[in-house]
Amino acid sequence: MTAEPTTILDLLDAALTRFADRPAVGLWHDEGTTTTWTYRELDRRSRLAAWRLRHDLGLHPGDRILTWSPSEPALPAVYIGAMRAGLIVVPLDLRMSPDAIAGIVARAEPRHLVLGTGHDAPDPAAAGLAAFPTTAVADLVAEPDAAMDEARWADDVAAWPRPRPEDVWDLIFTSGTTGTPKGVMVAHDNLLATMRAIGNVLPPLEHRVVSVLPLSHLFEQAIGLIYALSVGADILYVRSRNPRVLFAALQAHRVTSMIVVPQVLDLFWSALEREADRSGRRALFDRLRAIARRLPYPLRRLIFRGVHRRLGGSLRLFVSSGAFLPPALQQAWEDLGVVVVQGYGSSENGFGTCTTPQNHGLGTVGRPMPPVELRIADDGEVLFRGPTLFKGYWRDPEATARAIDDDGWYHTGDIGQLDADGRLILSGRTKDRIVLPNGFKVYPEDIENALRVAGVRDAIVLETQPGRIEAVALLRGAGVDDAAAAKPVLDSAVRAANASLWPQHRIAAWRLWPEEDFPRTHTLKIRRDPVRAWARGEGSVSAGR
Repeated sequence: MTAEPTTILDLLDAALTRFADRPAVGLWHDEGTTTTWTYRELDRRSRLAAWRLRHDLGLHPGDRILTWSPSEPALPAVYIGAMRAGLIVVPLDLRMSPDAIAGIVARAEPRHLVLGTGHDAPDPAAAGLAAFPTTAVADLVAEPDAAMDEARWADDVAAWPRPRPEDVWDLIFTSGTTGTPKGVMVAHDNLLATMRAIGNVLPPLEHRVVSVLPLSHLFEQAIGLIYALSVGADILYVRSRNPRVLFAALQAHRVTSMIVVPQVLDLFWSALEREADRSGRRALFDRLRAIARRLPYPLRRLIFRGVHRRLGGSLRLFVSSGAFLPPALQQAWEDLGVVVVQGYGSSENGFGTCTTPQNHGLGTVGRPMPPVELRIADDGEVLFRGPTLFKGYWRDPEATARAIDDDGWYHTGDIGQLDADGRLILSGRTKDRIVLPNGFKVYPEDIENALRVAGVRDAIVLETQPGRIEAVALLRGAGVDDAAAAKPVLDSAVRAANASLWPQHRIAAWRLWPEEDFPRTHTLKIRRDPVRAWARGEGSVSAGR
């Protein structure tokens, strides 16, 4: 009888052995070809990486290494190799600013940078890391030379002590653009508890996954990599956001499941709508959606079999997290017969809540799954407790004490409520809460969600003067300074949103954001502080009431 895993390395080693000859990880190339490693090959490459990390680079258990790379098969091999070597991975996102990276380097004191390759790989010099000790991801997993074979590298790695459940493997920095960056310490036992919770949600399918999210984020690491590998999934990395390239990869891989943020779902859906418009079949497309909505999922996929052929013919499941999922967008995909499961969590608490393939109602992020506990504080803040919780902030006991109270509850900073069935509905962040002069509390996310339902996909709501609520909107396709083109669209959307809101929530005016896109985090959330700073400056109100 196989022993229960006590670390993530135990879990992965069992999968690497069990699924040895299956395809594990691959990379989609622009010309439509793929490079694929089996589970056996991923195992071997991870051991090569482990030996070189310790032997060639002189690293020791507990040392930190920066990883800064687009997704490719070698990156998971380095992650697993770091586990074998007892190292702590500090993932950098490709979108991070030089100032954020400098703060992380100063805080984490890493000893080495592991750098990705390719035309979309980052430039260390641009982040002030030109002189930092650096090794390419590909070099760590390259074939062994004669000297390595003579050193019996494989036997050496096999003899190393295994990590302990409480050992930190992942050090994820949640900030760094303002103030002191906070490093979230995620240990093996935290991730293993998250795997148990995910196992209570996702069905035991033969998953073929197309991965488009960065491996620097815990959401993709936990579900798109560790969970996926643990159940024998075939993972294909695509490093393009071009819908044509993405659809070609989905079709070739015959994708069954995807881990996404709502913006990716919106990108795909917009491409399908544009295609329906170009073919002159948009009215029929919308009528069929209304019919399919009343039918079982297999019949929905039959009605839209042409669309599903374009998507590879086997797509059944999206797992979405990281931002508000507009109910209309979820409904659109489910009309086509694709279940959209929505989750909610963070680097600090890992798995929080999730809907399930059997219960995935609109507008909710579901329930917690064992071993996770959920509580709503008296002021509405969402609290979590359980073994998924992180080990604290790196070298910052004061911040840790502020985040986790004496009873072990992690304070998320999010506001929520439970519906009649015990499912969590989120309202916004405590730090973004607007308190009006009459004492009434307004959550900008509630108003922003109303705007999304009314057709404005990206907007930030601010209190520009005491009691005055305005929206800063991004209207794709109207031109960044084309207020005249934007005015009728936004006027109509604001009226529709206001009609659905309480009087205290209503939008007094809107402004048009002057750039092609809002500033975003590495998980594509809008960064509110730069928008607030712009609104406090000389930005003019394009229209208002």
